[in-house]
Amino acid sequence: MNKQLKVAIVIPCYNEQDNVLKLYQEIQNTPFPDFYSVSPIFVNDCSNDSTRIILIDNHINFIDLPVNLGIGGAVQTGYKYAFINGFDVAVQMDGDGQHPPVELSKILRPIFDNEADVVIGSRYLTKEGFQSTSLRRAGINYFKWLNKKLVGVTIQDSTSGYRALNKKALELVSDYYPDEYPEPEAIILYSLNHLKIIEVPVSMRERQGGESSIKRFKTLYYMVKVTLSTLFLYISIKSMKHK
Repeated sequence: MNKQLKVAIVIPCYNEQDNVLKLYQEIQNTPFPDFYSVSPIFVNDCSNDSTRIILIDNHINFIDLPVNLGIGGAVQTGYKYAFINGFDVAVQMDGDGQHPPVELSKILRPIFDNEADVVIGSRYLTKEGFQSTSLRRAGINYFKWLNKKLVGVTIQDSTSGYRALNKKALELVSDYYPDEYPEPEAIILYSLNHLKIIEVPVSMRERQGGESSIKRFKTLYYMVKVTLSTLFLYISIKSMKHK
């Protein structure tokens, strides 16, 4: 490769005071190949804990949202920043510490080799590392089935937020990106826009601190809401393409 490629690590954060500094330090201490540079970009989604203060006090580059946009809006903000500023690749990495930076090269490699437009890090291909709860695995299997039915794409870990996008994908999501719980919906968006998606095996960890936004009593609500949003997105894109 003739030039050093620019990789943005988009890290959405909402009340992640226990994790942001540790994750930033882990990224800084992870050795990466010389042919690409890594820029962590934290997106503070109007946290009401000490997340913002920690980012400021440690001189960490971050985007400060004035209102809470939810995970989809925070991620899209980071993607827009990466696209506008000429990054070659953007990687979403959750702010809770579940996504080890040492696994990053596995997700980036197919992008660099022009094998895919979107690469998803999956915990279920080799079943290494943290495997999530049985309830969440049931939900993930459901969305795997739904995506297969709608667009013919089988993604084993459709809710994984550890994913990389090339410039073509970044241009697409800069215009529109699903909100609230976007990962399963985004697979529909990518597929109907003829982007190539592949999965690679990665090892993940349990949340390193704080509390998940998806609690047990919300799981059924989450599945119903995402199903309806997914169907609406599918119908909307298909209708637009037939005009």
